[in-house]
Amino acid sequence: QILDENGDIEEGLHPDIEDNELLRVHRAMLLSRAFDSRMLAMQRQGQMGTFAPNLGQEACMIGQVWPLDADDWFSPSYRAFGAQIWRGWSMERLMTLWAGYHDGFPPPDDVKDLPFSIVIGSHVLPATGIAMAMRRAKDPHCMVVNFGDGAFSQGAITEAMNFAAVDKAPVVFVCENNGWAISTPLEKQAGNEVLAARGAGYGVHSIRVDGNDILAMMTAMKEACDRARRGEGPTLIEAITFRMSLHTTADDPTVYRDESLVEPWHNRCPIRRFELWLTRTDRLTTQDCDRIRAECEQEVLDAREHFRKNA
Repeated sequence: QILDENGDIEEGLHPDIEDNELLRVHRAMLLSRAFDSRMLAMQRQGQMGTFAPNLGQEACMIGQVWPLDADDWFSPSYRAFGAQIWRGWSMERLMTLWAGYHDGFPPPDDVKDLPFSIVIGSHVLPATGIAMAMRRAKDPHCMVVNFGDGAFSQGAITEAMNFAAVDKAPVVFVCENNGWAISTPLEKQAGNEVLAARGAGYGVHSIRVDGNDILAMMTAMKEACDRARRGEGPTLIEAITFRMSLHTTADDPTVYRDESLVEPWHNRCPIRRFELWLTRTDRLTTQDCDRIRAECEQEVLDAREHFRKNA
């Protein structure tokens, strides 16, 4: 952890990241949340198919792809739309995808991403295979692949980690541990709740990160991607976060999860703590934050209008 819940940073932990880059990341997090909120509303109004919200996990999404350049690869799971937007997917394209049109699934021509995976954990082995091929081709880039704590119970992921460790493949595994595999809490699916320990058991360099701390995510991901590019092999990052909303719009979490479990995470909101620090250090004002929120909401509305015209 670098940035705590109160927006404070301990002396000596300040990351060496330029202000304009910090502000770009902040805006991306707000855009992700605006997209999330609008998509949920559209689904409830019968204008969109089943959707997987990502409320409260914006730091995980943006942080995991922040260090990637255009020649790095990204293999997302289905809750990674904020990361996809950062990587160059238009919001209109993602709306087309979630509305069930095949045209939305293929990545844009200039984006080295795989289509997102719906089958839980199925994308991790192919992503590792691409990384192994990159090493053989002496491609000096890396692959980032993400999945949830529930997916980590799938054998394919541990198989992928074993292949990656033996091959020293340039891949970064990101487990977004949001506490719930649909309705199953972590304590009922894992004997050891420190999921990063699984990577260590396979010989994969592993780290546990506060997934609601955008600065920690950016720092950990940069280190992991740099290791991969230097030929030092794979890294597993367990990002601790919380699924504050629905698993998907086909889900009702009130059936299996008490609201008291959600309440503490409001103060751990990744956007809230980042804005506390940005405003306290005079990088932004509260008026700036309000303006950017309004601009992001308008961007999403504009994308919705383009989607409606072309659907």
